[in-house]
Formats: sequence, structure tokens, C-alpha cells
Amino acid sequence: MQAVAARTASHRPPAGTTPAEGTPTPGVDPGLLVRMFGQWRFVASLGLDTIGFLAQLVALHRLPLFAVQAMIAANLAVTAVVATWLIGAVLHWREWVAVGGVVTGVGLLGSSAGPEGASQASVVFKLSLIAAVAGLALIGVAAGRLPDPLRTPVLGVVAGTGYGVLGVAARVLNSFAPLSLIRDPATYALIAAGIVSFLFYASALEAGSVTVATAAVVLAETLPPSAVGVVFLGDRTRPGMTGVAIAGFVLAVLCAVALARFGEAHHDDDRTGPNGESLAQMAGKAGA
Repeated sequence: MQAVAARTASHRPPAGTTPAEGTPTPGVDPGLLVRMFGQWRFVASLGLDTIGFLAQLVALHRLPLFAVQAMIAANLAVTAVVATWLIGAVLHWREWVAVGGVVTGVGLLGSSAGPEGASQASVVFKLSLIAAVAGLALIGVAAGRLPDPLRTPVLGVVAGTGYGVLGVAARVLNSFAPLSLIRDPATYALIAAGIVSFLFYASALEAGSVTVATAAVVLAETLPPSAVGVVFLGDRTRPGMTGVAIAGFVLAVLCAVALARFGEAHHDDDRTGPNGESLAQMAGKAGA
């Protein structure tokens, strides 16, 4: 839903078209998010995201970061199965295997995860999260100027890393009491990470391959925060279950990446003509 909304609200030329000579490469468009709010699909997706985020908050205060982030990536398995009856998508045997791999991996993680590590973090640690978001914003602005084949995956990595920072910030919140939230630097890291990640993910979705963007986000939002949880926050597995947790994590993430195409937008512009080109590419050539 977000992919369709991003492409509908985009002012970038369709994928596959060649900009006129001398035209500067369009960068990240901050107005994209504002225009997306005019798309009902985007507003509905925000409601779904809000429900998911509330569940994530509860999970982060009960389970290690590596388990929660991998389970979030596993949502692509749910999307793939739902797509088979909602939009008539066809899953090939490899994709059914990937769905089974995600379910198995999440099951291994759930059975091996110990209790969460330290939920309290120093002020310096929380301020470093804000600095990380600022750094990601600068990198994302620069990535928006990259040529299209490279632009999408780099923006996806930046957005995914931002979502990882959001997860870490949510994990180290001192309390959900209003006064505590106002005084906690992690609150501002969480808000900033959410805005930055949303902008760069939408920018990655608007013209590039949604499959590539989604795969990049999955990898970036699982690996770095999981490492942070183990190294800095004391996340651990149950005694003797480290190998099982690693196997479950790797299986869940790799299979989720294999299902990344189910984040794809279904647009009229994405349909192909008789020669295998998308209609957007054919229209671009006709215009040229």
C-alpha cells in the first residue's frame, strides 16, 4: 500500500525512462510524504503500522532485540500468504519453502531467546542514537542523488538502518509515562528515526524496484540492531541455545529476503507489453 501511494505521489519520471540531457538528478523530495497523506492507501497503512509498532514496543520489553527484529522481518511471509487470496498472487515452490523457512526460523528464535537484557541505557548512549539519525539523514540526502540502479538499494539500507535505530530507541525507553517520555532523549531519537526512515523508504519505493528496496530494508533493520542488543544491551539466549538462535535468525532473515517481491507495488505502469518491457518504459521511449 505504501509502495503504490509513493509511486502515485511521486514527481520523479517513471522507472526506465531517460531524463533529458543536462537535467540534474532529482534528489530526495521532502514533499513526497506530504503528498502521500492524500492517498487513502498510505493513511490506512499508517494505521496498520501503528498497531504493529505498539505490539513491537511490548515485544521489545520482553524479548531480545535480535528476536524481535527478525520477527518483524518475517512479516513478508504473512504478506506472501495473504497475497495468494487477496490479489491472486501465485507462490512457486521455492517461495512456499521460504515461507516455511521463515516460520521455522521464528520458531527457533522464540524457543531459544532468553529474557531481554538491560532496558536502561546511559544518556550518552541515547544521545548517540540521535547523532546516528542525523548521520543517516545526511547519508540519505546524498544517496538520493545517486543514479537509479544504485539509488534504490542505498536508500533502502539507510531507511532500514533508521528503522533499526527506532527499534533500539524503543527498547531503551525508561517508561511510557508522559513526563518520562518528554524527558527521555530516546523518545526524540525514536521520532526522528521514524520520520527519516519513512522518507527515505518512500523515496526508495517511488521509482526503483520495490523488491530491491524491501530486501535492503530487511537486512539493515535486523543485523545492526541485533548486534547492538548483544554487545551493548546484554541480550542473551537461553543457556546452551546460542547455536539454535543463530540458525533461526539466519534462516528467518534470508527467507524473508527471498520473499521481498511481495512488497512490490501493482501499478498499471508496472504491466509489461508484448516485448517484455514495462508500459512505463514503452511510454518513455515513445515520448523520446
